[in-house]
Amino acid sequence: MKEKQITFDPKKSIRRAQRAKNIKSQWSIKLAEEEYFWESNIERIALIRKGLPYGSIEVISKNANLPVKNVLHLLGVPQTTYNKGKRERYLLSGQNSEIILVLTELLEYGKQVFNGEFQKFHRWLKKPNISLGGDSPDSFFDSLTGIQVVRNALDRIEYGNFA
Repeated sequence: MKEKQITFDPKKSIRRAQRAKNIKSQWSIKLAEEEYFWESNIERIALIRKGLPYGSIEVISKNANLPVKNVLHLLGVPQTTYNKGKRERYLLSGQNSEIILVLTELLEYGKQVFNGEFQKFHRWLKKPNISLGGDSPDSFFDSLTGIQVVRNALDRIEYGNFA
């Protein structure tokens, strides 16, 4: 019996990539009093410049399955500043707002990569990872570069490239 040979069709691949490119992602972070949406980097920049409320720290804490104390440490925000900022409804700095928004995107992407299985994704975040030098992915959340490194690791999982 003759085996059917599969050939790669670059035109199909290009069309698939173009369709995927045209699908817009809409991100959101929902707080008790308000929900923030963004679809593009320009909209994200506008939110960064405006600043997010201190309550967004609790949302990230819940979504990342990290204690608030750990998120405060990642952001370099003292507990007393957090308490006062939340009580007085202050806004986070642009840098901390950016980390919150990028982390929101990363956590949503991670949940997609793990097919909505939140527990598996949260276990992966805490487990030492060889591709990250033996560190756990959640230990990289303290910088934008670290968050991008974790995003790249999730991309490798999503596309089956573990090297």
